[in-house]
Amino acid sequence: MDSQQQLDSLFSALADPTRRAILARLTEGEATVGELAAPFDISGPAITKHLKVLEKAGLISRGRQAQWRPARLEPEGLKTIAGWLEHYRRYWDSSFDRLDAYLQQIQKGNPDGSSH
Repeated sequence: MDSQQQLDSLFSALADPTRRAILARLTEGEATVGELAAPFDISGPAITKHLKVLEKAGLISRGRQAQWRPARLEPEGLKTIAGWLEHYRRYWDSSFDRLDAYLQQIQKGNPDGSSH
């Protein structure tokens, strides 16, 4: 999967509030399908479908312990998103720095930056 497809998959997976809630729960540690389904009014198979989307996106992995398949958070998927967002954070930081400089010029009575 190329980086654009990976980002599409990640953001698609995160677009659903149930999947985001599942990820939030998994920050506390591994959980079974039953444990993940408990706070929701949806079936086990529906939770399993959500888990498959999260797993395909690389946000979680599922192990095997006897008959259980606990899910766990995979930080690499989140690192991919954080890396993508970093580019935009730098853009916004730069934009805010320019806005701050402009506001300081206005406060000094010099909105165009000239030195007259």
